[in-house]
Amino acid sequence: MAPKSPEPEKKEGGKKGEKKPMKGRPKAEKKPASSGGKDPKDSKKKKVKKGTETYKIYIYKVLKQEAARLARYNKKPTITSREIQTAVRLILPGELAKHAVSEGTKAVTKFTSA
Repeated sequence: MAPKSPEPEKKEGGKKGEKKPMKGRPKAEKKPASSGGKDPKDSKKKKVKKGTETYKIYIYKVLKQEAARLARYNKKPTITSREIQTAVRLILPGELAKHAVSEGTKAVTKFTSA
């Protein structure tokens, strides 16, 4: 019987737990923290709200697409308040559509009278 070696044979490729050095891009260097006071320009900047803006933009885009589709169906080159109103009724659910239509009608009436 052959004597047993103290360590079992390992495959070439390194020990367990060792990581290969990454080839390619070098690691980014960390910048030291700026010293002193704050820049007056930075204090005037405001934080931008992202969540509310994105939903508004989404609704706007969907209404615009639907109104454009309605205008195309009727072979009209322009989107009028009628197409917008119909798009709102099609997209928004029930009571919300009714309120949106009434507010839109009120805004258009105020705009045309002024």
